[in-house]
Amino acid sequence: MTDEILHRLDNGVSWITLNRPDAMNAVTWDQRERVIALLADASADPAVRAVVITATGKGFCAGADLRGAPTAGERVAGDVARMIRLGAQRLITAVLDCEKPVIAAVNGTAAGIGSHLALACDLVIAAEPARFIEVFVRRGLVPDGGGAYLLPRLVGPQKAKELMFFGDALPAAEAERLGLVNKVVPAEELEATARAWAERLAQGPTRALAMTKQLVNVSLDGDRATALAAEATAQEINMTTADANEGVASFVERRTPKYLGR
Repeated sequence: MTDEILHRLDNGVSWITLNRPDAMNAVTWDQRERVIALLADASADPAVRAVVITATGKGFCAGADLRGAPTAGERVAGDVARMIRLGAQRLITAVLDCEKPVIAAVNGTAAGIGSHLALACDLVIAAEPARFIEVFVRRGLVPDGGGAYLLPRLVGPQKAKELMFFGDALPAAEAERLGLVNKVVPAEELEATARAWAERLAQGPTRALAMTKQLVNVSLDGDRATALAAEATAQEINMTTADANEGVASFVERRTPKYLGR
């Protein structure tokens, strides 16, 4: 497992790398559990200020590889829904709920749950050869892993339906035009760009970023009054942090703030 998921902490950034290039990084049950655990660790560890999810080889993630999952007996009604809830949905939720900003550095094809893994991240940087594919329809399946939740919020319902109904490969440049990707770079610049963005985030006010992420994510699901109340509460909590006090003090003193993530 240590070979299939590479992990390192560097300058406050937790780097999570899928490492099954021969399988286009189709994610196994064990890999999924490891990524979920690393994201939970990132939330709890003050030394982690940002997260990057990337992969080796030509593929970012070709979807789910169910080989290696715990064996079960005869399938009965409810088994598939339970498998999705405890599997793909937990992975996507772990990214959405991580208390540190998460960057996807998409090096190649992101298909199925692999596409949703990237789109659940807070920022997406893609290499020029990368592609995003809603592959489920090609297998006669309904999109899972949060796809029907994520895509309409990013591109609107009509475009989301087009992508999901046809399952065509979406090149990185078109994904950027649609707003699915923040930035497209040459393949050889992907890691350096992700590093620069992640380390910039790692120097930021970590708790304020966490609450900003939460506010943006929940704002798409609620009404205006609820969103404004959540915003006021978040600012009330944030103003008790050392970084907020440092930010205000540095403004008054006309100097560059030095944030510690606390």
